[in-house]
Amino acid sequence: MKKTALLDFVVDRQNEKITVKRSFDAPLDLVWTAWTEADILDQWWAPKPWRAETKSLDLREGGRWHYCMVSPAGERHWCFFDFKSINPKASFSGQDAFCDENAVADDSKPIVKWLNQFSRLDGRSTLVDIELTFDNLEGLEKIIEMGFKEGFTMGLNNLEEYLKTKV
Repeated sequence: MKKTALLDFVVDRQNEKITVKRSFDAPLDLVWTAWTEADILDQWWAPKPWRAETKSLDLREGGRWHYCMVSPAGERHWCFFDFKSINPKASFSGQDAFCDENAVADDSKPIVKWLNQFSRLDGRSTLVDIELTFDNLEGLEKIIEMGFKEGFTMGLNNLEEYLKTKV
């Protein structure tokens, strides 16, 4: 019997953070791989009808994922994620920023620090617990205004659809 996926999205303005918890009816190994391999990230990261396109992914502490989200009209929004720590199949942390095609950060948009933790819920399901922290409330509010909740939720739903094809 299929379980209902957990989605918990909490905005904590007082502590300048967003917490997202999402369960997937898929094994931890598969969920981890979907978050750490460029060809798979490109299939689910962007909210439809947009798509993600990885320019480079160096999955190591000190490495970087440089990618863009591409609109149906070809408009590109570039970002990078710098990996700070990686504990395979358990967690990774780092920070992301909007940037240009050459990975020069856009100082007009907030930098977000991420901590993604992966854990088994049972023999088959996986929980991804994500904490996003901001340098200030203004940065948190800007991300919310940009539609982060809606876009990220759509991306996580894309991931759920991708995982259904692999289990």
